[in-house]
Amino acid sequence: MIKVNERKEITVIDSIMGSGKTQWAIQRMNEANPPEKFIYITPFLDEVDRIKKDVTNRQFVEPNNANDEGRKLRSLKDLIVQGKDIASTHSLFKTADDELIELLTDSGYTIILDEVMDCVASVEVKPSDIRKLERAGDIEINEGKVIWTGDPQDNSRYMDIRLVAQAGNLFYYRGKFLVWAFPPSVFNVVDDVTVMTYLFDGQTQRYYFDLYGFDCNYKAIKQVGERYEITDHVVQNERRKELYALINIYDGKMNDIGESKNALSVTNLKRINKMADLDFMKKIRNNLRNFFDHKVGAKRENVYYSTLKEIEGIIQPKGYKEPKVKKSDRGKRIKPKVVIPHNTRATNEYADKWAMAYIFNRYMKQDIKVFFQDNEVKVNDDLLAVSDLLQWIYRSRIRNGEPVELYLPSSRMRGLLKQWAHYEI
Repeated sequence: MIKVNERKEITVIDSIMGSGKTQWAIQRMNEANPPEKFIYITPFLDEVDRIKKDVTNRQFVEPNNANDEGRKLRSLKDLIVQGKDIASTHSLFKTADDELIELLTDSGYTIILDEVMDCVASVEVKPSDIRKLERAGDIEINEGKVIWTGDPQDNSRYMDIRLVAQAGNLFYYRGKFLVWAFPPSVFNVVDDVTVMTYLFDGQTQRYYFDLYGFDCNYKAIKQVGERYEITDHVVQNERRKELYALINIYDGKMNDIGESKNALSVTNLKRINKMADLDFMKKIRNNLRNFFDHKVGAKRENVYYSTLKEIEGIIQPKGYKEPKVKKSDRGKRIKPKVVIPHNTRATNEYADKWAMAYIFNRYMKQDIKVFFQDNEVKVNDDLLAVSDLLQWIYRSRIRNGEPVELYLPSSRMRGLLKQWAHYEI
């Protein structure tokens, strides 16, 4: 465990999808005393818009790049200085630096995280570049931590490494892994932190909190009339079987592509892509078209599916390809309508879709897993996988209590979903 001074307790609202987490947050901010200040962090820009629109008793402001630096981070800092209520995205908040931490210190802000953040991430650097930086005296590695010892103003192609290392958030493991960790001080210097998600124990942010010694207080949300209230976190109160009954999972020969435990994992799909196994890609493409077109009779506007990003364009079946964005719509907040990321969550953009295909077998990235394990933090690949899958499924019309059709060829993922439904995971 990495020690952090004066650790705060984190409130985790671990509540099943559709229980009203966002509605509770909106209610909480609408009813808060005027002196309270909030920073609401969400994955998507359209959810930023929702907060700005639905919180009516105070004015939320979104950071922009209309400043001398042309950077949203500068705007975020300026808004904090002004004491504004702020709604922003995960991607911007993850750029937090020492100046932002200083501005947040004793500022009186409450942070509400809508869904977990990627608090730990890989840094794409070749092992040869790491050795080069060591030989040049630009970095030192002390008990796994990367310390920048070179020019403090270095603006070479290694500037990104310098900035993260200088912030004290860069780690090196097993001779090849460079890993970035979000500065934990951010969660210490504010008044209060609430994380809203589901199956938090499977998320990398849970392991990040374990790594830095934060305590988590688990709660849930229940609806009472038109109000949303915080309640005790009791797993058996979740409506798992009811939700699972709405998912009609394909069971047939097209599942052959995912029978082995590691089939359709990142490693497996990257190897297939590298080998240019066009026959396998064609099989996936044909299976997708067969499922959508013949098995469930869905049209393009009814579907979404996910797979490894590198093969998205290869497996897109005829009739179900991504619609092109019109010139007049470029620059607008438009999401893909057919192919979506395998870890999509916290959006209702696809709430009218009812036919889905998950051509993926979710495991934690190996370098991130190694980072936690080397710091004696246990991880649960299976819980992470089923958590991502459930969030992904819930983007569909199932959120409205309507049945959906699902092609889930990975035998491991099907098994995990069934275990979840029976409270075995």
